[in-house]
Amino acid sequence: MPRVEVSLPEELYAEFEQLVEEEFVNRDEAVEELLSAGMNAYRPEIEETDPESEFAQEYAEDMWDSTEDPAADDDEYSF
Repeated sequence: MPRVEVSLPEELYAEFEQLVEEEFVNRDEAVEELLSAGMNAYRPEIEETDPESEFAQEYAEDMWDSTEDPAADDDEYSF
């Protein structure tokens, strides 16, 4: 596994250490998860999408576009 060395300002390092203690098993896990989250936030178009969910979304959009409101032509409301 590649190794990376980073220099951090004292404040950021202290925040990182506190986060490691509270949220992660160890520093390696923290670095990996935080770096991955940062990269995904920086370049959201790279996120993998589920082809089935894309199909469902297209189908839902097509259904919405093809529906007509039967009351849209009536000026009066009736029940």
